[in-house]
Amino acid sequence: MANAKPPYFLGIDVGTEGLRSGIFDARGNVVALSFYSYPSYHPRPGWAEQDPMDWWKGIQDTVRRCLFEGEVRPEDVAALSVSASSCTVLPVDRFGNPKYRAIMWMDVRAFDQAERVNATKNPLLRYAGGHESPEWMIPKALWLKENLPDIFVNADYIVEAQNWIMFKLTDRWVTSLNNAICKWNYCPTEGGWPVALLRDLHFEELLQKWPKELIPVGEKVGELTKRAAYELGLVPGTPVIQGGIDAYAAMVGLDVVHPQRLAMVVGPSTCHLAVSERPIFSPGIWGPYYGAVLPNLWVLEGGQSSTGSVIKWFTDNFAQEECARACELGEDLFALLDRMVAQIPPGSDGLVLLDYFQGNRSPYQDPLARGALWGLSLSHTKAHVLRAIYEGTAYGTYHILKTLAQSGFEVEEMYASGAGARSRLWLQIHADVTNIPIYLTTVEEASTLGTAIYAAVGVGFYDSIPEATLKMVQISGQIYPNRENHEMYLFYYDRYVRSYFQLRDLMHEVAARTGGFPG
Repeated sequence: MANAKPPYFLGIDVGTEGLRSGIFDARGNVVALSFYSYPSYHPRPGWAEQDPMDWWKGIQDTVRRCLFEGEVRPEDVAALSVSASSCTVLPVDRFGNPKYRAIMWMDVRAFDQAERVNATKNPLLRYAGGHESPEWMIPKALWLKENLPDIFVNADYIVEAQNWIMFKLTDRWVTSLNNAICKWNYCPTEGGWPVALLRDLHFEELLQKWPKELIPVGEKVGELTKRAAYELGLVPGTPVIQGGIDAYAAMVGLDVVHPQRLAMVVGPSTCHLAVSERPIFSPGIWGPYYGAVLPNLWVLEGGQSSTGSVIKWFTDNFAQEECARACELGEDLFALLDRMVAQIPPGSDGLVLLDYFQGNRSPYQDPLARGALWGLSLSHTKAHVLRAIYEGTAYGTYHILKTLAQSGFEVEEMYASGAGARSRLWLQIHADVTNIPIYLTTVEEASTLGTAIYAAVGVGFYDSIPEATLKMVQISGQIYPNRENHEMYLFYYDRYVRSYFQLRDLMHEVAARTGGFPG
């Protein structure tokens, strides 16, 4: 908190595994950060749910702790904003009472509904990479209508986590333009709301269950109510500024608001985000989204459904001893894992891993793809397997970058954040595989900072998001690619890509037999 002084800006980031609040000063210095974890529920294969009240408990806990630990007076918080995981769909009544647990982004139960959306061949789908995902709003809402009709009919609103929290803060039902464009098929250049698409699906009633007022990120939604202020320990009337999708806030928190840069947000999954001055339609890449973050700029989005979650799967099942040792020594687990991986040469002595543990998001958009590891021999160890995970997830990022390049968008710099950015070796492997430098920022929690930047812009402390990022985002380090390693990785990357086509039909057959087709 050295040299930090008011005004302060509060960013709240509602994530997959927990919620983080952060208070920042006008230069982007961290005043206080606090994290609150909550559970997810998996009642059936392919399903994932959360209790919305856990989010609200997390906000109360983390905001109060930030105020206390940062020695911040509530009246010195000039504004707050909220970003959240997208595609976390929730039916509620008009008073905000949940009618069902929130259906999380990773939940793919709406697979059949998404296929019916795609079967319409509606022109709007070209803004979704040509293929609607079962993660998105319309397929999940349609699933609710067809499988839980009483809940759907009795819900006044079908919203996302971000909408619901904004209502809890302000008593206003509004929609973030960011979420609507990126996950609700709202298209500013094609007439706005997806009326024709919903008509094709005989699902026009969904329009009546969406909050109609659209507010861009960085603009004021309302003021903190007395009730919410009391629960959070803040001052009633504090301005509440529109946020949006957490990964997009991380893009802002990484200063990826200029073309040719790419934000790589590495958590349980990895999001790849870039802005473009022109629309780029690339099969398998979501978007282009016009005005989703910045006026007059398009956003391109790629993603891997499982990256950090694959490493967690490995440590939970095969590295309990290492986890216990890291805990005993008070050492960051990634530091210990990196030492394991560093013992193994590039290429993992012939192992190739496909990172499709929860399907492939980009560029195949195949939710039925599955993870695979081949090339095993009796000489391989668990350190080899871990290195193969580091490399396989990096091949997935490279595949997305190659897909963008084929459509005319060349990435020159990458900016990394998220829990996975704590692994310098994992990032070095990404740099080596892609042959692109990676930049690190002082604040690792880029989504929380980006959300606080929205707050600073929303009360006029800065005139625009680019002006705010220039002042509030600080570069702390660079990772440059090793060209010799890059040349070696090209061989294995080629086998990574070819492996999917060799295994695709087998993956789908096994998914069908084991109940992998959600529904």
